[in-house]
Amino acid sequence: MTQRQIFLQNLAQTSDFPLALEIEKAEGIYLYGNNTKYIDLISGIAVSNVGHRHPKVVEAIKNQVDKYLHLMVYGEYIQSPQVQLANAIVNTLSHFHTSSGLSLNNVYFTNSGTEAVEGAMKLSKRFTKRSEIISCYNSYHGSTQGALSLGEEHFRRNYRPLLPATKKIKRNCFEDLSLINNRTAAVFFEPIGGESGIRPTDMDYLQALQLRCLEVGALLVFDEVQSGFGRTGKFWAFEHYDICPDILLCAKGMGGGMPIGAFIASQEIMSVFKDNPILGHITTFGGHPVSCAASLATLNAILEEKMLLDIEKKSDLFKSLLVHPKIKEVRGKGLMLAAEFDSFDVLKPIIDKAIEKGVITDWFLYCDNSMRIAPPLIITENEISWACEVILSCIE
Repeated sequence: MTQRQIFLQNLAQTSDFPLALEIEKAEGIYLYGNNTKYIDLISGIAVSNVGHRHPKVVEAIKNQVDKYLHLMVYGEYIQSPQVQLANAIVNTLSHFHTSSGLSLNNVYFTNSGTEAVEGAMKLSKRFTKRSEIISCYNSYHGSTQGALSLGEEHFRRNYRPLLPATKKIKRNCFEDLSLINNRTAAVFFEPIGGESGIRPTDMDYLQALQLRCLEVGALLVFDEVQSGFGRTGKFWAFEHYDICPDILLCAKGMGGGMPIGAFIASQEIMSVFKDNPILGHITTFGGHPVSCAASLATLNAILEEKMLLDIEKKSDLFKSLLVHPKIKEVRGKGLMLAAEFDSFDVLKPIIDKAIEKGVITDWFLYCDNSMRIAPPLIITENEISWACEVILSCIE
């Protein structure tokens, strides 16, 4: 049997039309396979922010493998990769304070973004002693059952019963803020909507959202699983808005290609996991030392190589080049962009043709008429120009 046959027969499939590209190697912004060199214009869905197999990430992984792998369930042993990464993350947040004056100085490592969401949901309910969780329409927070309870009906309707006491608000809708009340434990919110097709939030609305949460004693949770670690041109997307959440979530781009996630809060909030019950949140592999070593190398590479300096310029270049009568708009911040077309029927053949020509793009779960553009931050202006030229040729 060929690898393709085994893939289709023995690996669980989640659609009838997987891309099924057989990749042999990846490096920088490129994937290699099928006798083709592909530009990865989606970074494995906002994962490979520093590029595939960044030399510093690979070196950190190799060094850690020579020391130790898993040692003990989360939070019992002092492990250098966890300690150093937590400190480095906290340092990126040292200038910010929550609306109640607290610092984001405690990190809980998970294996993925959806686990970070689950942990933050438990933390919010435990700290506030409330049960209601509010999320935004067309938001995606993961596919485990708690996180799925915050998602869209299309993806959750066949998995009920899910969590009770969940409500939805509309992005940038001030009237909906009244739905946040003294029964609300937390509002889970993406500063820039991801799977809704890259939807930046209005500054005045986000500040009003923070104020409403403060007024009623609800926690504001920012899901930066897609937008964190430099994706928008700032290390954290919330930096664009001059506010700070009570709990911050990250994953995807933080691992340099290794699986890892985290939820971050103040020590005051996080400490409720210590009692009633003791070990209030548990994970075996969360904060795996190899993943933490890779994440620390990723964080350092972003800062030391000044990857964020020209992200806005690269973003503007995409917007200036992707001009065509069939492209309705290109929106987003930094290298978290969406190019909108009339319909999925118009977009899908363009995506397929682009892949044939060596440029990998995609659409969004809740916005299938928009093309996802989220390349590694290291993409050059020449590479952007070439990728856009291919996309435009595919539209024709």
